[in-house]
Amino acid sequence: MLCIKHQSTDPYFNIATDEYIFKNIQEDCFMLWRNDNAIIVGKHQNTLAEINTDYVEKQGIKVVRRLSGGGAVYHDLGNLNFSFTRTGEESNLVDFRRYTLPIIEVLQKLGVDAKFEGRNDLTIDGRKFSGNAEHVFKNKVLHHGTLLFSSEMKNVSGGLKVSPLKYKDRAIKSIPKRVTNITEHLKEPLSLDAFTDKIMDHILSTFEDAKLYEFTPEDIAAIQKLRDEKYATWEWNFGHSPNYNFKQGVKTTGGVIEMNLDVKKGIIQAAKIEGDFFHINDIDAVENALVGCAHDKKAIEAKLDELDLKSYFNNVSKEDLLASMF
Repeated sequence: MLCIKHQSTDPYFNIATDEYIFKNIQEDCFMLWRNDNAIIVGKHQNTLAEINTDYVEKQGIKVVRRLSGGGAVYHDLGNLNFSFTRTGEESNLVDFRRYTLPIIEVLQKLGVDAKFEGRNDLTIDGRKFSGNAEHVFKNKVLHHGTLLFSSEMKNVSGGLKVSPLKYKDRAIKSIPKRVTNITEHLKEPLSLDAFTDKIMDHILSTFEDAKLYEFTPEDIAAIQKLRDEKYATWEWNFGHSPNYNFKQGVKTTGGVIEMNLDVKKGIIQAAKIEGDFFHINDIDAVENALVGCAHDKKAIEAKLDELDLKSYFNNVSKEDLLASMF
């Protein structure tokens, strides 16, 4: 098994790395890595329904869709991620306990009473510190998990907090749980680098064929290409969301604006603006202008800039309309 510890903290690059080792390296792999501020959403989730858009923008949090299913998670430099790839019998590939056991063993050696609970979580005293997900293709599995070590908890809650009333769809919704950092439970202080080394040393000593591996320049170039063409794109991270209906109302100086959108593959198919505002010219032109536009703040802002909004709305600004759509 190849054991990889790479230094990139770019979320787009790192999620691309997961796919690369899964699809392009034949040997089984174990990898440790960290992302700078990012929300990683499950493959089948509606991205906008999982994030607090305003908070994410203000904090500069990147949003990336991963290859596996499951719920959305927050990553920062206080969070350590681990990945396994394994080839084997299809019937034996999905096994969350198998791939989280080494983590539990390391923590128990440190005097931390970590446990596997539920479908795919690791907990300490009933509080979650690790979420895990898996992706299977034919006879190979990609298992990856988070390890909250010293994460900024306010960003965990702030970035993932969103009103459930805005969206109506069939996408899998993340279920908030009480979380904790590993550092809160250590008997003695330990740095994240030292914790990372302990996990890698444990893997190297417990798996007979385990050996360290560094990405070649060819590996890096291929991962960068996957990053740029897939994982850093709006089409994958937002446009890949399941179809949904969006509804939200906001109060403005000109009255209440209620926005209703039908969205497919991230593109607005129909728009209806309702409320007790006063209009000047018929607002059908505004609704029609939104059709075919991506449900993306910059794209919609550009579209609204093409319109003379004062000729349609009385005391309703472009900022008001944008607020009604996110």
